[in-house]
Amino acid sequence: MNWLTILALIVLFVLLFDVFFIVRQQTAVIIERFGRFHSIRFAGLHFKLPLVDRKSKPVNLRIQQLDVNVETKTKDDVFVHLKVSTQYRIPKDRVKDAYYKLENPSAQITSYIFDVVRAEVPKMRLDDVFVRKDDIAIAIKRELNDAMIDYGYDIIKTLVTDIDPDPQVKEAMNRINAAERQKIAAQYEGDAQRILIVERAKAEAESKRLQGKGIADQRREIAKGLEESVDVLNKAGINPQEASALIIITQHYDTLQAIGQDSKSNLILLPNRPEVASTMLTDLISSLAAAGKINQNPDEKTEEGNAGK
Repeated sequence: MNWLTILALIVLFVLLFDVFFIVRQQTAVIIERFGRFHSIRFAGLHFKLPLVDRKSKPVNLRIQQLDVNVETKTKDDVFVHLKVSTQYRIPKDRVKDAYYKLENPSAQITSYIFDVVRAEVPKMRLDDVFVRKDDIAIAIKRELNDAMIDYGYDIIKTLVTDIDPDPQVKEAMNRINAAERQKIAAQYEGDAQRILIVERAKAEAESKRLQGKGIADQRREIAKGLEESVDVLNKAGINPQEASALIIITQHYDTLQAIGQDSKSNLILLPNRPEVASTMLTDLISSLAAAGKINQNPDEKTEEGNAGK
């Protein structure tokens, strides 16, 4: 085999290698013939004319994401950093436009994002930026769709993924939030204390009512017991005055006994000899008798006077 044969085989191998090519899934290749657009080839094994056709670099048809950080100022003069994530793709029927019309699509998309953000955010206060971030994302998507569709790019989704104010502003916002929460906590504590005081007053009033009812019931039972005692003594031949005096003396000694049961009570002992008790009973009987005479009807007194005459 001479060198011409070897050279021919090499040239044939190179040509065969240049004729057949494979396009991977979710990519596309543009074929140019003599420098002009010829066709678009999608996934699979393909053929092209050697030395005549030229294939481009693969065009990515998958969804791609571009993250852009934008610094702008709000309506209340607060500088914020916004991170905008844009998801886009190239439709199969727009591969030609995407390949030939834009040299740097990322830079183009970034420019539109900056334009929209710096037009929308200065209309809002800082709090509104956090609340209406979805509105900002919708405005960016609408603007990008209108602009990029002519270049062969379809905007799938736009998200405002981060809003970062100046550190001093964030610290002030945290202090405001903490103060507001402390204010709410103080209001709740005040309400709880007020409810506690009201409920305590209600409980105390109920306790006093029940205590008064208990004392009234106790006195009623005591009076009933005294009445029964007087009836028993009357049946035993003791007149009402003497019975009353006897009950009082008995209660006197019961009181002394009850006081003596408490070790911490202060007790003043009066003379307590038997003759003293007798004297006390005599005095009580005399007092009751005098009281009975005072309460006697005047007509009875007159009749008693006439009888004496």
